[in-house]
Amino acid sequence: MITGELKSQIDQIWNTFWNGGISNTITIVEQLTYLMFIKDLDETETRNERMKNRGIDVQMIFGADEQQFRWKNLKELDVEARHKIFSDTNDGIFPFLRNLGKDKSMFAQHMKGASFGINKPQVLDQVIEKLERINMDQQDIKGDVYEYLLSKLEGGGTSGQFRTPRHIIKLMVELMQPQLDDTICDPSAGTAGFLVAAKEYIDTHYSVIDLDKKRKHINENMFNGTEFDATMLRIASMNLFLHGVEEPNIRDVDAVSKDNTVAEAYSLVLANPPFKGTIDKDSIATGLKNVTNTSKTELLFLALMLRELKLGGRAAVIVPDGVLFGSSKAHKNIRQEIVENQKLEAVISMPSGVFKPYAGVSTAILIFTKTNSGGTDNVWFYDMKADGKSLDDKRSLLVDAELFEKFSRGEGAAELTAKQKEELHENFNLPDILARYQKKDTSEMKRERTDQSFTVPFQEIKDNDWDLSINRYKEIVYEEVEYDEPKVILKRITELDKKRGELLEKLSKLD
Repeated sequence: MITGELKSQIDQIWNTFWNGGISNTITIVEQLTYLMFIKDLDETETRNERMKNRGIDVQMIFGADEQQFRWKNLKELDVEARHKIFSDTNDGIFPFLRNLGKDKSMFAQHMKGASFGINKPQVLDQVIEKLERINMDQQDIKGDVYEYLLSKLEGGGTSGQFRTPRHIIKLMVELMQPQLDDTICDPSAGTAGFLVAAKEYIDTHYSVIDLDKKRKHINENMFNGTEFDATMLRIASMNLFLHGVEEPNIRDVDAVSKDNTVAEAYSLVLANPPFKGTIDKDSIATGLKNVTNTSKTELLFLALMLRELKLGGRAAVIVPDGVLFGSSKAHKNIRQEIVENQKLEAVISMPSGVFKPYAGVSTAILIFTKTNSGGTDNVWFYDMKADGKSLDDKRSLLVDAELFEKFSRGEGAAELTAKQKEELHENFNLPDILARYQKKDTSEMKRERTDQSFTVPFQEIKDNDWDLSINRYKEIVYEEVEYDEPKVILKRITELDKKRGELLEKLSKLD
């Protein structure tokens, strides 16, 4: 977990960029990512040297004529000499970075566009000095630092794209429980937040021995995504690399276009696809239009997930509320496909403030399994009312920061008393969601429609034209209020009017 001290150190580096005239958030994140990446390469090379000294055959990163690019040597140079190595477009460190990775690997392709963006030698010197003070020897600390950097990107993009809050990503990963044999995809990868969270889950839940056995699968096949923004492609690739994935498989393609032909390839999809985006109908993959004939990206991505999932594959995806109840033929078709021909497991409604201050859109998490033969019996609905932060533009934490970090991963609930759980739940529903999801086919079946969570049978959803909005099925209990009879109310008004007249009379007699 990232500490206040660590945040302060990163914020100081951030301020150095600002004071040096670099204020674009993505530029700062990208340049800092390059520096962290260079530092990590040197640490990896040091480990390689130890292994080589023990007689183990390893592939070295830096050649004999590339030692000046190692972090340990860069930090010892004077300000001007160091900046020259970074800014040299022919023989400097960035041409070296652009040639990293296995030949023709996607990682190598994405790094082709890497470029240096710190024009002032003193700014580079101060950033490296401050970065050197941060102890990132442990992988989890390195990941925390990077996640904090990326949190500064949380918010609006274009075409309805929004960075997903980390605790919501972690909730979805915990609900899906990735396995070592999974092949995971995010078709709208962005900075690879979902894929990194899945990697962290795998690292936490499996032994080093098990991870070593699957090392090739983890490094080359497990983590997949699509993204067409060049900057995001590099950031996503380096994010995964810094979290221990050596050859991240992030493809440069518009996911719902004809250029993307992937089908039945993945066992798990985790995503927050663009909301309210559109794509030219002529460029949409034909198979997607057969499922839902539309140009709306939020519907096309659902059709894409069904195509890309293997039989038995699972998906957890964030959708805007309009997907749940939209009345167009395209909306109804995609809902019918998921409910009738696949197996819809759950609909978790989220409050509109989750994406503030960048958007007030109401959203939900859909969880479903690809069966191609139906299987939806009872769909579990949960009405999330509090996600641990205020639902205004400030998004202030409403619970202890350490507790929020811990419980957003579903950890530690057993340690709380019943009273503590009740107090926590008022501001933070995520632990309750994780606990109840595991019981959705047992005790949750007995819950009333007035409760925060309940189940709805397939036939009722079908009878409601495949509507998946929780308000369609939730029962509202109205408190009975008794009012006085009209004559009693009129008498009270008359008495008040009389008193008002008396007061006015007294005031008029004052000098």
